[in-house]
Amino acid sequence: MDTVIRCDNITHYYGNKLIYENLNFEVKQGKILGLLGKNGTGKTTIINILNGYLQPRSGNCCIFGENMNQISPATKARIGLLLEGHVQHAYFNVRQIERFYSSFYPNWKREAYYELLKKLQVTETQAISTMSCGQRSQVALGLIFAQDPDLLILDDFSMGLDPGYRRLFIEYLKEYATSGNKTIFLTSHIIQDMEMLIDDCMILDYGCLLLHEPTRYILDNFRRFRFKSEATAIGSIDGLWNSEKIGSTWETYSFLSDDEVKNKLSSYNISDLKEEKLSLEDAFIGLTGKY
Repeated sequence: MDTVIRCDNITHYYGNKLIYENLNFEVKQGKILGLLGKNGTGKTTIINILNGYLQPRSGNCCIFGENMNQISPATKARIGLLLEGHVQHAYFNVRQIERFYSSFYPNWKREAYYELLKKLQVTETQAISTMSCGQRSQVALGLIFAQDPDLLILDDFSMGLDPGYRRLFIEYLKEYATSGNKTIFLTSHIIQDMEMLIDDCMILDYGCLLLHEPTRYILDNFRRFRFKSEATAIGSIDGLWNSEKIGSTWETYSFLSDDEVKNKLSSYNISDLKEEKLSLEDAFIGLTGKY
């Protein structure tokens, strides 16, 4: 598969605060990649860097082989961007905003826009500003689908949406990606939505990339282990994540088997070790910690 997004050795600071150091990743054509991370880990920052809106301290990003600082108009037309679920120019009505956006994209497909908006029960003369948050987000999605981009970049796409609109958004995104071999790079704070949608998962921690793996691999292999121990503290152990005592029971997280976890914890005289499967949200908490 061709590489659509590639970032090499991205280092960035806000003042003296390190956001990333030597961040490296790539996204292959046809993949849906979900970028996860706590607030302040740099999810929106990397989207701004990718689009050339922000210059990192060092390193380079390329989209479709072009450097982020030298993206041609032809390549920009292949990218659909939605920042935090917002649509600009809310003073336009449904018909006006479609005409406005269509002038910028040579492969504009107006039927994709109006097909989606039929579900909203709004008229073509209704102003965007009078719509609910969910309706405005669907207008934004319709405008992106009409662009027919090869790459969708969506930052916190589900912000402000109720469960019905979020599910509709996910279904349309999945269909769009699979039917046309499109690539999607997205973030969301609602990880349950991501689990239903993404092929690959990239998790940012403060200052670094913590994990970049297929979502199926994480769900099939990452586990929570609960156990009893008289220990008052358990230090950092290679292969175990976020060991913590909750009440009278300890818990830890790992990609290791239960026998390997027992061996790692043998010096703590553990008992009643139990292995639990995880949702993607549970796995995210296990990898990054609760706090």
